[in-house]
Amino acid sequence: MASSRDRQRKLARAKLDRQQARRAATAKRRRQVQAGVGVAVVLALIVAGSAWAFGAFDSEPADQTALDNEVCAWTPQDGNANTSLKDVGLPPTADLPTEGTRPMTITTGQGTITAALDLAVAPCSAASIDHLAGRSFYDNTTCHEITEEGALRCGDPSGTGIGGPTYSFYNENVPTGTPEASGSPAPEGEPAYPKGTVAMIGTAPGANGSQFLLFFEDFDPEEPTYPVIGRITEGLDVVEKIGDLPTVEDAVGNKVKPETDVTIQTLTVGQPGQDTAPASPDAG
Repeated sequence: MASSRDRQRKLARAKLDRQQARRAATAKRRRQVQAGVGVAVVLALIVAGSAWAFGAFDSEPADQTALDNEVCAWTPQDGNANTSLKDVGLPPTADLPTEGTRPMTITTGQGTITAALDLAVAPCSAASIDHLAGRSFYDNTTCHEITEEGALRCGDPSGTGIGGPTYSFYNENVPTGTPEASGSPAPEGEPAYPKGTVAMIGTAPGANGSQFLLFFEDFDPEEPTYPVIGRITEGLDVVEKIGDLPTVEDAVGNKVKPETDVTIQTLTVGQPGQDTAPASPDAG
């Protein structure tokens, strides 16, 4: 049996690893935003240069110092090519909170679920959900799937699995284990997705929109792909109860649709630091 000192060393090492992973995630996010902004700036300069050549204007280029405050980058998606997408505009990109947590409250016909969205590791996911919630995007939608991984899948107004807003954004906090992973390593012996985890799920990996997963069982894949964005703080028993519902075939023949509709009546996001008690795996 490991001594108390050994255990303290392991806990300290795990804490250091998590801190380093968060710093790496912040650096990666900054590089991703700068890359996206860089492309936009190049295109803008090409257009500006052409206009200047034809004498359209003689003023100096616009000040780009505001770009230093960019936190997120949003990639437009074609709502004409995918009619399951809904245009509700784009979230802000700059001056977004990147510390602490924000509470998310999901009121369903089966009960209320609250979660803490982690701003330090997933500020863009939190910003997107807040933007969508502020436009009633999630209200009166169904959680259309109980997944084989032990999670409830929600956030698609079309209920097809390919719906969402007319933008997407990159992975932020995938548990370590894949080349693109930028998240923290799970504590020793803990699965990548303990029950109570809240994670994003894209219509394609790395193309996140509005859909998210609420895990009611532990899930520990060899190659994690879902970005972890927070933890359930209350109502895990509600998610577990929904997870026990019988399933029927969906439109494409997969037996994953809850037999009883699971309707999100409202979804709201609070302010940073509001009601952010730490979640435990058995929060109920």
